[in-house]
Amino acid sequence: MTSLPEHVAENRAYWDGMADQWVEAGERGWARTIPVWGQWGIPDSEISLLPGDMEGLRAIELGCGTGYVSAWMARRGARVTGIDNSERQLATAARLSREHEIPLELIHGNAETVDKPDASFDFAVSEYGAAIWADPYVWIPEAHRLLSPGGQLAFLGSHILTAVCSPVDGSAPLTRNLEQPYFGQFRLDWREAVDDPGGIEFTLMPSAWIKLFHETGFEIVDYTEVEAPKEATGAPYSVSADWAKQFPSEQIWWLRKR
Repeated sequence: MTSLPEHVAENRAYWDGMADQWVEAGERGWARTIPVWGQWGIPDSEISLLPGDMEGLRAIELGCGTGYVSAWMARRGARVTGIDNSERQLATAARLSREHEIPLELIHGNAETVDKPDASFDFAVSEYGAAIWADPYVWIPEAHRLLSPGGQLAFLGSHILTAVCSPVDGSAPLTRNLEQPYFGQFRLDWREAVDDPGGIEFTLMPSAWIKLFHETGFEIVDYTEVEAPKEATGAPYSVSADWAKQFPSEQIWWLRKR
């Protein structure tokens, strides 16, 4: 058996180890009939990663976790496949699929290498998932391969400023200082982090994303830097609401395969 890349193996162990902490959030997501997005719960009426009508579309969620985004797509009429690196996260997704009577094809695997033929899907999405936990120079070309001509990819993940403003020791919360270089950001190894140790993330500056998209064969449809809502409070993960009202903590790309 071929060994997994280091970051894939680390992230599998990291997410399997804390899968229980995400069960309630997954249950809440499945119970929603109208999506909300990202760590700030942006209403679907303001920002949506999904087409309004997905009737008959073949869709894949890259890094589906507990599967609530996959469920939202199925409710819009799509035939949905979800792939995730964590077997324990997928166990929750499978249970909730049965309980809500929403059939999904669930695959335990790595979004960088999906065991599906070329042009298998019309639409691909990642809310975090592959968007931050997979190597963009691998998963973006893989998403392109999986999509039919004209197919679309939408993904939401952390903005590069969250990396630049993260203390080098991995302590939380983010600061308003430039703690790390902007240029050269790519692989964020949190295994020795002071707070919440574990996991290897990836980030790119926008110009590097754009170059990657063009070289892969995607055209950019839209791009949004997410601002926390005025009513937001607290500090989910390492980002405070006050910080995210002044700086973008998340970004969303919408792409189309040429």
